[in-house]
Amino acid sequence: MPELPEVEALARRLSERVAGSEVSRVELAALSALRTFDPPPEALVGRRAEGCERRGKYLCLATRDGPWLVAHLARGGWLRWRDELPDARVRPGRGPLALRVGFGAGGFELSEAGTEKRLGVWVVHDPGAVPGVARLGVDPLSPDFTVDALASLLAGRNGPVKQVLVDQSTIAGVGNAYSDEALHAARLSPFRPAARLGGDEVARLHDALVGVLGDALGASLGLPESRLKDAKRAGMAVHGRTGSECPVCGDTVREVSFATRSWQYCPTCQTGGRPLADRRLSRLLR
Repeated sequence: MPELPEVEALARRLSERVAGSEVSRVELAALSALRTFDPPPEALVGRRAEGCERRGKYLCLATRDGPWLVAHLARGGWLRWRDELPDARVRPGRGPLALRVGFGAGGFELSEAGTEKRLGVWVVHDPGAVPGVARLGVDPLSPDFTVDALASLLAGRNGPVKQVLVDQSTIAGVGNAYSDEALHAARLSPFRPAARLGGDEVARLHDALVGVLGDALGASLGLPESRLKDAKRAGMAVHGRTGSECPVCGDTVREVSFATRSWQYCPTCQTGGRPLADRRLSRLLR
C-alpha cells in the first residue's frame, strides 16, 4: 500500500506536471471506484489544475474555481503518468485501469492490481467532504506532531501500539510498512500496550516515526513513479524481510500473520529475544 512518503512524492510530481494545465478529459474505467455522483467527473473538464496535495494517504487534485478530484490508492492502487494517452476512450471493464485524466496529449491513469477493488475516487467541492479525509488525525511530518502530542494520542489506548500507529484517525499517513519500520527503530514490540509506554519510549517512537518517514520521503522525491515502489522496498529494515538478517543485530526477522496482512519485527531489537507467537496458531506473547 502506498503510504505517506510515496503519496507525497506522487502529489508533488503530479503538481509539477499539471499545475496551470487544463483538464481535457476524465474517463472512468471502474464504475465501482467512483464514490460520489454530484458533481460528476465531467465537471473537471475545462478546469485548470492548481496543483495536487496529500492529506494522509489521499491524493487531492485542486482545480481553479471547480471541484477537487480526490483519490485513495488503497492496497493495490497506483498512479502512472503517460506523456501520450491513447486516443480511444476508456471502456468500463474488469481490467486494472480505474480512471484516466488527460491534460492535452498527456495525463495520468489510476489503476489497481489484484482482486480486492478498494481504490476510491471522489469529485467534491472540498476534500473535507470525503469521510476518510474528514477523520484524519495529525500528520506525523507536521509541526503539530510533537513528543507531547504523541504522548496524548497514546494515553488511554490499551490496544497494541502497532494498531494505534496505523489508525488514520489518530496519525495520518502511516501504514503497515512504516509502522513496522518505526517500531523497529524505536526498539518496541508491536504488541506493547500503547498506554503503557514510558516517557523515554514515547520519545524514541516519536523520533523513529519522524526519522523513518523523513528518510523515506527524501529517498522518494524526484524519482519517477515507476521507481517509487522499489525505493520503498529497498529502504526497509524489517518490513517484508521475513527470514532475513536484521541489519542492526543480525537476528532473523520474524513475522506475525493475519488473514490479509502480516507484521515483521526483530526479536532481539524489539521483544527481548522472545519470538511472538503467530496469531494464526496461538495466543500472542507480550
